[in-house]
Amino acid sequence: MVRTRFAPSPTGYLHIGGARTALFSWAYARKTGGKFILRIEDTDVERSTQASTQAILDAMEWLGLDYDEGPFYQMQRLVRYRDVAQALLDSGRAYYCYAGKEELDTMREQQRAKGLKPRYDGRWRPENAKGKTPPAGVKPVVRFRNPDDGDVTWDDLVKGPISISNHELDDVVILRGDGVPTYNFGVVVDDWDMNMTHVIRGDDHVNNTPRQINIFNALGAPLPRFGHIPMILGADGERLSKRHGAVSVMQYPEEGYLPEALMNYLARLGWGHGDAEMFTREQFVEWFSLEAVSRSPAKFDPEKLKWLNAQYIKLADDARLADLAVPFLKADGCDPATGPDLRAVCALMKDRASTIEEMADAAVYFYRQLHPSDELRTQHYTADILPAMKALREKLASTEWSKAALSAAIKETITAHSIKMPKLAMPLRVMLTGTAHTPPIDAVSELIGRKEVLRRMDEELLRYPG
Repeated sequence: MVRTRFAPSPTGYLHIGGARTALFSWAYARKTGGKFILRIEDTDVERSTQASTQAILDAMEWLGLDYDEGPFYQMQRLVRYRDVAQALLDSGRAYYCYAGKEELDTMREQQRAKGLKPRYDGRWRPENAKGKTPPAGVKPVVRFRNPDDGDVTWDDLVKGPISISNHELDDVVILRGDGVPTYNFGVVVDDWDMNMTHVIRGDDHVNNTPRQINIFNALGAPLPRFGHIPMILGADGERLSKRHGAVSVMQYPEEGYLPEALMNYLARLGWGHGDAEMFTREQFVEWFSLEAVSRSPAKFDPEKLKWLNAQYIKLADDARLADLAVPFLKADGCDPATGPDLRAVCALMKDRASTIEEMADAAVYFYRQLHPSDELRTQHYTADILPAMKALREKLASTEWSKAALSAAIKETITAHSIKMPKLAMPLRVMLTGTAHTPPIDAVSELIGRKEVLRRMDEELLRYPG
């Protein structure tokens, strides 16, 4: 059975690149009827936090990336790592190293001065340490004894065949002096114990893979298949960062994005299925394959994401949109319980919005009066239209309160006063909403309600010239 995993470090938020990696790993497991496992790699004790762990869990839940096992935490498995390290020590595939940080820094500086690639020189390998007395008071690290010759080769599921010479690799630390495993060692032991069959991750890990393969081989553990996904770049071709927009997944619900929109967008970053722009989660799983993942970096386009989000908002259930809009309206100083049915407001406004926040901000005038600027009043409140506006106000006081009846009342008024629709509709829109851009004013008026429409008209008619 296929078993994939997502293994983030809880040293910060779940970023866009990590979320895409999780999505592809999840989709591959779902496509093949396998299992998707979540593992929290929290061995960076100084930087790992519970808040970051929770942010990762929240982001996974929001995106709908359900996992079958976990979350597993590396810091709860320290005994296991130490046991495996001891087995490598006993077999001669690992050894204790007593070199301190300053000593290693000096070694690397000397290598650079000679034009050499900085790397550990094996000074505490058993054959090189004969006769050396370990320094007192130093807690040694455990280093893996990397093979001296040959190549490490694997057929990458995304990039194709990759081969790296063992001459390029040095003896990596696998266990620190405090008994906490390093990344490359903890990953191998976890993937072995958790029976991982496929490791799908970012291509910034390509250099780690040969080291891990050598450790797998030294342990006699079965090798998973590896697939390395190219990184995500900003539109300017630089590595994605905060200056390109939101990079934390949980910033997107805070800004009014729908999870299905972000999922769809992330899926299209470096993967595609023909010309399909929009697709359901089920379609994505059905269509997904690692063979279709691009070998080139993908470019993140926030405007394309916003466009996609707008399409999903148009398709979304009005009750769901209303629930999502409530916190944004409250932040705008509105009480959605005191005005028209928010579901109806969302139904009217959603075709014009790119985010829930944008939709809510545009809907404020339904829940509290927004006064137009002096500039709008000067532009649209003209003395020649005052008689028609007063006549309309009288009609609205007694007409049936429906969109059709309101539309008829407006049309009757413009006919009676021999004016064109914009001459009446625009000032009416401005006085009722405080803005010149809204959905059709008959639909807006219907939702605002007769009492509030008449109150706002009366207040603004006092500002008309003449």
